Amino acid sequence: MRFERPARKPTQLPIVSLIDILFIVLIFFIVSSEFRKKRDVLKIELPTVREVPSEVVADDRSVLAVDRDGAVRLDDLTVPNLRLLEAYLRAYVKENPGRKLELEADKDVSLEQLVAVWDALTKVGIEVRDVPARIRLPGETKEGE
Repeated sequence: MRFERPARKPTQLPIVSLIDILFIVLIFFIVSSEFRKKRDVLKIELPTVREVPSEVVADDRSVLAVDRDGAVRLDDLTVPNLRLLEAYLRAYVKENPGRKLELEADKDVSLEQLVAVWDALTKVGIEVRDVPARIRLPGETKEGE
């Protein structure tokens, strides 16, 4: 006995309804998105200080130098370690009342070392904001070297 099998229709996707859904999703994203407004960019050039030849010396300061290895010098005197810096600074202030300091730090000095130096300055009674800092970049040499 032979039963007739209905002829199979090839399966088709309804493209028209898919296109309608696609347009609805596209309209939703266009309406709900925020477009960035073009903003003006302000170009800033930070000033840099270079050695300017001058006849007048503004301030004669002593140099507090910190190397990247942690070696600290106060003028020509080498401080053995950062823990003794406070005692050296107290003696310095006692011998040189009113003389100002200038911090000369290597670019690779760690923040921990700088904070230790600032802490020693504060404990002695020297305001950190009164001690200008010069950062020595790698490859720069000091005068006379």
